[in-house]
Amino acid sequence: MARKPRFCPAEIAQHVIQRGNNRQVCFAAEMDFAAYANWLLEYSVKFDVQIHAWVFMTNHVHLLVTPQSDDGVSLMMQSVGRRYVQYFNRTYKRSGTLWEGRFKSCLVQTERYVLECYRYIELNPVRASMVNDPAEYRWSSYSTNALGADAKICCPHQEYLQLGRTAEERRRNYRTLFSTQIDGKLVEDLRFATQKGLVLGTERFKDEVEVLFGRKMRVGVAGRPLRAMQ
Repeated sequence: MARKPRFCPAEIAQHVIQRGNNRQVCFAAEMDFAAYANWLLEYSVKFDVQIHAWVFMTNHVHLLVTPQSDDGVSLMMQSVGRRYVQYFNRTYKRSGTLWEGRFKSCLVQTERYVLECYRYIELNPVRASMVNDPAEYRWSSYSTNALGADAKICCPHQEYLQLGRTAEERRRNYRTLFSTQIDGKLVEDLRFATQKGLVLGTERFKDEVEVLFGRKMRVGVAGRPLRAMQ
């Protein structure tokens, strides 16, 4: 059976996850993270994809992005994935696949959900008990969005820009968002939507997407439980 075409419409924020095959390590050294980041920047520019938040873990990657063309995210992820696998196999004298099939993604409604997705992504190392504070983890966007560290790859979403009139006010208000835990139901919804390629948002937003794109954004029948994604 042919796979369903990737659904990555332009100008709608999307949560993306790319995981190592069988959850194997895909970043074994600092230079690996740096190489991936370099190519992600290169191809985000080439395919006109805005990157708002990111975290590179040892065996997977989370991104919050907004493409400016319908195929932008797919083209970017395919290009980064191929380039990085070539590098990884050459560096570690191995062959074969590295990634767990195609990347997974979901659309993210702007109101309420975009900033929650920022938090979900940047708190990944904390949930994994790698650090106690997101600022302690180097390979995420927290140091840029919350502390002002320079990163060419970062393009703030409009919801982030509305946090304040100045850069310092935005960063201060952004840090305040991390003083409370993310709602558990929202985390479950995000993981499910990403796994299934659906929508994170209100029922009304899902209706709007279905009408606009003629594509079903809800699961009709219950399936087997999904494996948890960090």
